[in-house]
Amino acid sequence: MTARTLRLGTREWPPGAFAVMAVVNATPDSFYDQGATREFSAALAAASRAVAAGADIIDIGGVKAGPGDDVDTDEEVRRVAGLVAAVRARHPGTVISVDTWRAEVGEAVAVAGADMLNDTWGGADPDLAGVAAAHGLGLVCAHTGEMAPRTGPLRPAYDDVVADVLAYVTAGADRAVAAGVRPDGILIDPAHDFGKNTWHSLEVTRRLGELTGTGWPVLVAVSNKDFIGETLGAGLKERNEGTIAALAISAWHGARVFRVHHPAQARAALTAVTELAATRWNT
Repeated sequence: MTARTLRLGTREWPPGAFAVMAVVNATPDSFYDQGATREFSAALAAASRAVAAGADIIDIGGVKAGPGDDVDTDEEVRRVAGLVAAVRARHPGTVISVDTWRAEVGEAVAVAGADMLNDTWGGADPDLAGVAAAHGLGLVCAHTGEMAPRTGPLRPAYDDVVADVLAYVTAGADRAVAAGVRPDGILIDPAHDFGKNTWHSLEVTRRLGELTGTGWPVLVAVSNKDFIGETLGAGLKERNEGTIAALAISAWHGARVFRVHHPAQARAALTAVTELAATRWNT
């Protein structure tokens, strides 16, 4: 299938172009920064630093991905909606994504100025696509092995993990189109480490070209993930080199959006890969 141009907010990325998505977690227990940006002012400052460092997209999250304290819908909205509005006012040209699986949260952040809903939990709330459609937002369709939100994988097994990922995310993209989501605003995400062990995440990375070959823009979120730590025997703060390597491999295979904790380093690495691969996109 022909690769699609991706359009989010006022921005667009044709085939061969990449976007850096910076993580800003308004949570007290995020796995990487341990709540460093949980307060409104710290989160807004982090978003501004990320934009200055070259981020095209700010991905705001209000709930830790993994197991932890319960966060109800009202609390998630409280954490993210005002922040979305403030980032929109301060950085009008930056694309704002919100990491949520809840349709009610999606509605609140759409009104606040978000451009995309990053549904990390693969359609757990079937109404979320309708919210994206109603407001003209982009939508990420991810694969989590059908796990419930905020649960960890228990000995996941696949006959062929990439085949399972392909089937799930393309079906999700088709459902999103049927729900009215703009096709040029849809991304697919293999969701490294979600519903996968380290071997699965490595296999998905090696064979990422099978996902990019669908024509749907592919988002990868590998930054400091456990599969990198386990592969290298590296602690949480020692995974930068592995992250850059995984980003470069993903970019070489044609991934388009890269969710990262360190946008300046990611942009430098991805620019290098883009230049090295330029002949691939120009032939």
